[in-house]
Amino acid sequence: MSTTKKSTAKPSKTRYKKEPVTFSEIGDVRYLHFGTPWVQGAMNVRRPYKLELEYARMMMAYLLFRDEPKRVAQLGMGCASLTKFTYKYLPGSHSTVVELNPDVIAAAYGMFRLPLDERIEVVEQDAALWVETQKAAFDVLQIDLYDASARGPVCDSVAFYSACFEALNTDGMATINLFGDHPSFEKNMRNLHEAFGGRVIALPEIHEGNRIALAFKGAPMMAASGLFSQPSPAAAYAGRAMRHDASMVLKKGFASRLSMKRVTRPMMRPRTNLLSSSF
Repeated sequence: MSTTKKSTAKPSKTRYKKEPVTFSEIGDVRYLHFGTPWVQGAMNVRRPYKLELEYARMMMAYLLFRDEPKRVAQLGMGCASLTKFTYKYLPGSHSTVVELNPDVIAAAYGMFRLPLDERIEVVEQDAALWVETQKAAFDVLQIDLYDASARGPVCDSVAFYSACFEALNTDGMATINLFGDHPSFEKNMRNLHEAFGGRVIALPEIHEGNRIALAFKGAPMMAASGLFSQPSPAAAYAGRAMRHDASMVLKKGFASRLSMKRVTRPMMRPRTNLLSSSF
């Protein structure tokens, strides 16, 4: 069975407050919210292991660069879509999920069908504190840390991303969920570049507003190809076309490999009232 560990660490300085966990549904899709219309995750009740949201599928793009990982960590649980997908389709992998809000953990099991299995470890702790204790422990980190306001990641410092770098093994990599049209994007990209020595790819913004960054600890693809995003506006402009073409290849190859279709339903603000049920 899976295990849930509670931390005895000192309170984190992460800007966090416990938020209500609420739900909504449109057709066969159940959404997770933190008391606001902003969507924090989604599950198709008929296909609970499917990655319903496009940004979640893009978070799995590391499979194009690395073999099946042995140890994966998800920082921020949401509705556990990434954890469930890894569990079902990567049978040789073990997942560690780090989530601070116990109600989110309860919702993952009770409303979003997270399996109870020894291959899934759930840690109830601040991800910023937890990652500092991990040294060369993981092949992949998937970082998706947002609060109810969804105004950018709640952990975005150079120190945090440097700790993520140290938590990866020699050839490890991280996928990070960012907002492309938000002021936090440039800050996060600058800090990721500093922590990962410039080995960062920024995929194009998707229609939902998300933009996924891929950060490499080990040997990445050739930087000379122009695929790597740069924090400066001039460099970003110069490489825009090439990065776009490369990203389209990533998206097409990823969809083909995982046999998935593009989701056209908006990620943010579904047109339905929040259900009254909550934890």
